[in-house]
Amino acid sequence: MKNVGQSADYAAITARQKETWAAGDFNQVARQNVCMAEALCDAVDLHAGERVLDVACGSGTAALVASRRYCDVVGIDYVAALIERARHRAVADDLDAEFQVGDAQDLPFPDASFDAVLSVYGVQFAPDQEQAANEMLRVCRPGGRIALASPIPEGWSGDFFATNAKYIPPPAGIKPPLRWGTEAGLEELLGAGTRSISSEKRTALQYYRSIEHAGDVFLRYFGPAIRASQADSGRALRGDLEAVFDRYNRATDGTAVIENTYLLTVAIRA
Repeated sequence: MKNVGQSADYAAITARQKETWAAGDFNQVARQNVCMAEALCDAVDLHAGERVLDVACGSGTAALVASRRYCDVVGIDYVAALIERARHRAVADDLDAEFQVGDAQDLPFPDASFDAVLSVYGVQFAPDQEQAANEMLRVCRPGGRIALASPIPEGWSGDFFATNAKYIPPPAGIKPPLRWGTEAGLEELLGAGTRSISSEKRTALQYYRSIEHAGDVFLRYFGPAIRASQADSGRALRGDLEAVFDRYNRATDGTAVIENTYLLTVAIRA
């Protein structure tokens, strides 16, 4: 059921957001997310033959990890170019995964269709968070698992998204995606439909040739950063972003190894 009395125009915001993500090539950024996808699949102990949905799958990173375990996998994302890339990746790796264009806020699947529902830095960006959470709960079978890798308010993710928002402020009435990276936010979004929610902070490392290269990757391929750069008449964004990367850089050899702390969550469907 859609939220009643909503103040934000979620349909219009979703349409603009879709254009933003399509402006880049998230596949080039998602290469750094493979370790998070593998951690999710380990956390829910996926077994061969289980039905798995990767929500807001991008180019299919988590879906392909699950498919390598011989799960029956579907990935869904509203950016058609990313779905096409996911299909190409599956063919290249000889993996049997299905990919569909669709919206995390309106999943085209029957109730209780999946044993596990995954999302790596994906569903968290849906404008209507309550609706997206309800959809994940709806399509997950009772006793099934919902596993999330979510950005948190502190650390690299918090600083990165705060920096981007200086140039492109979020739409009015929309709650931040970092809400998914808090215990209170998860309880609000998933608590009523689950019998348990457990979370722990994990570290994912991002590898680049240099701090400047990290900035290049995001300004060329990451849709929100591309949009922010278009609004940056003074070209200050690059310096601000590189300062964030430098703050969390572990490397001392001139390359960049960025420490990203995220929240790994497993919720058991009631």
